Amino acid sequence: LAITVTILNKNDNRPVFKQTNLTKVVPEDTKVNATIVTREHLRATDADLDTIFYELTTTVSGTDGYFAIKGVNNPEIYLQKALDYEKFKSTTLVLYARDRPADSTDTTNTANTTINIFIEQTDTKSPWFLPCTFINMDNSICISSPYTGRVNISEISTEPLILEPGPIYAIDPDYTLNEKIVYSIVGGDADKVFAVGADTGNLTMNKAATSPDSYLLQVMATQVNNIQKYSIVSVEIKVINKSDYPPYFESKIYNGTVFVGLAPRSFVFQAGDPSRPLMIKAVDDDFPDV
Repeated sequence: LAITVTILNKNDNRPVFKQTNLTKVVPEDTKVNATIVTREHLRATDADLDTIFYELTTTVSGTDGYFAIKGVNNPEIYLQKALDYEKFKSTTLVLYARDRPADSTDTTNTANTTINIFIEQTDTKSPWFLPCTFINMDNSICISSPYTGRVNISEISTEPLILEPGPIYAIDPDYTLNEKIVYSIVGGDADKVFAVGADTGNLTMNKAATSPDSYLLQVMATQVNNIQKYSIVSVEIKVINKSDYPPYFESKIYNGTVFVGLAPRSFVFQAGDPSRPLMIKAVDDDFPDV
């Protein structure tokens, strides 16, 4: 009597990952669609020789949508959306492996592996002049105001010029890199009246200004390691006549008269002369004709 015995393969083995925890450092400027973790590092095996189905999830709030797998049967992880170090610096992904489709009613065995992603800041931003104002919600763009200052005509200042709202100063907003910045004047000073300290940003004078016209300088801040990373700011220098005398009032005491019941913004009259409005006048001997 010949008896044929057929062994039925029972689904009694779980998928197995080579590693249950891996770490990957990803540069901030990685191109979208670039592979982050290859299939060889993520593929699971099954002793039952079942087809493996994969699913990727994110456990850190606010980092959804950045990473994805190539397909339900291909666990290769790729970058789906451009990274920004200012938004998040790390995240944790969990890759699940199943030996049945997610919607299957059959008995399913699962396994998972954890992928720790750390974002490495790269040189993506040009220098910012300070102070500046953020114009977007994620603080990735900061707009600076022009600097202003003044000099006396026909005089050379031996000290760095005092500017508003402060001295010329720029930073590298990629703050973990903090690349060195140098300064230069790139416009608005054809006569070479002014100079800027390459390392300090201090604005000084080479010679006296002989014209009453204002100067509108263009000062550039450039990263030493990459001249394509630069910013330009306007610096307005007004040329004025030197002020030797403080202003003063023509009289030390002024006396006026008001009447009961007057409407707001009514004139105050000179005491003793209700027909003449009270006039308070200051003069400056630097401007005798004014």
